[in-house]
Amino acid sequence: MAEEGAATVGASEKVIHTYPLIRHSDMSEEMRIEAMELSVTACEKYSQNNELAARMVKESMDKKFGPAFHVVVGESYGFEITYECTTICYMYFGGNQAICIWKCS
Repeated sequence: MAEEGAATVGASEKVIHTYPLIRHSDMSEEMRIEAMELSVTACEKYSQNNELAARMVKESMDKKFGPAFHVVVGESYGFEITYECTTICYMYFGGNQAICIWKCS
């Protein structure tokens, strides 16, 4: 009986990350940490509304690091952007929720 239970434990379990997984970033340490914390807070607060989550992150980044930040929150999208050096961060949160933050003035 113990062998049957052990065989079913590893059967295609989906892993959902509860922390942000950074795919690409050239932000400074301070800016990256702030962006990660804001993204997690916004995605948890507005889990059903990506537009409000993006707006919250954008407004907070604009206040702290100056204007002209852009934020995209969503699933299954591609992007090609022009950005200022040391101001981009692309991460995943909650498995398939992608967040892209960059500055372009």
